[in-house]
Amino acid sequence: MGMVAWAATLLALTLTAPTALSADFERGKAAYERRDYSVALSEFLPLAEQGHSDAQNFLGMMYLNGRGVPQDHSLALRWYRKAADQGNAQAQFNLGVMYHNGRGVPQDHSLALRWYRKAADQGNEGAQVNLGVMYYRGEGVPQDHSLALRWYREAADQGNALAQFNLGLMYRNGEGVPQDHSLALRWYRKAADQGDAQAQFNLGVMYVNGRGVPQDHSLAAQLFRKAADQGLAPAQFNLGLMYRNGEGVPQDYVFAYAWVNLAAAQGDNEARELRDKILSVMTSSQIAEAQALSREFQGRTE
Repeated sequence: MGMVAWAATLLALTLTAPTALSADFERGKAAYERRDYSVALSEFLPLAEQGHSDAQNFLGMMYLNGRGVPQDHSLALRWYRKAADQGNAQAQFNLGVMYHNGRGVPQDHSLALRWYRKAADQGNEGAQVNLGVMYYRGEGVPQDHSLALRWYREAADQGNALAQFNLGLMYRNGEGVPQDHSLALRWYRKAADQGDAQAQFNLGVMYVNGRGVPQDHSLAAQLFRKAADQGLAPAQFNLGLMYRNGEGVPQDYVFAYAWVNLAAAQGDNEARELRDKILSVMTSSQIAEAQALSREFQGRTE
């Protein structure tokens, strides 16, 4: 009878305890998200010590980045590992990132691969993307574009913008698949619609060149503008060039200078050369207006 009573007590605990733990965790998570790290720590630490894997993962992030605690990579690793050993996919992914980048640990692609795979098999899209990158580059594994494509597709189907961009790139270049501009366009568009600047830029290039789509300079300029507003230097350069030449937009040296100047400020030598050419045909009042506009655009990208 004692065994039955003990079992019944355990069952009752398993039914009620998670509710209290969950409430504590949600308070900690809410505090973390509003950057009240001292409150987050006070909620997460007792939970983590009781074996709550999500709290352990959050503690790992706090120690890794020095949020509310002194930065300590060894403690970050410890808490990530405790959560990862319980099967926490996000902690497994975070461990993979530490080993992949050699952050706080010696760089070890084989260990990165191991932890990414554990997380990816549970559907963690970040791990799926990074596995794709490792197979694409041949990091810790033989280079294999077909496996890179497989993992990118897994993440892309979950809506991951970076994976969608990478798929677009592989279809555009014919890497691991036959070159297919229509599929490149499809995946670029999915990523671009989520605000991915690289995808917006590459989609714009396709419209400029008429690859897989009818040539459309106006749409290209709109896409370059979206990427340029996010600070992407090649998009800023291309948009400036379009204003200088009046392609897809009215010719306007003030706007041309403003955008090209931003790309030049990021170290783009071609942009510096184009900026000087534009300056040579501008009046002093246009230059002053363009410089003010460039500062305004810069403020939006910061």
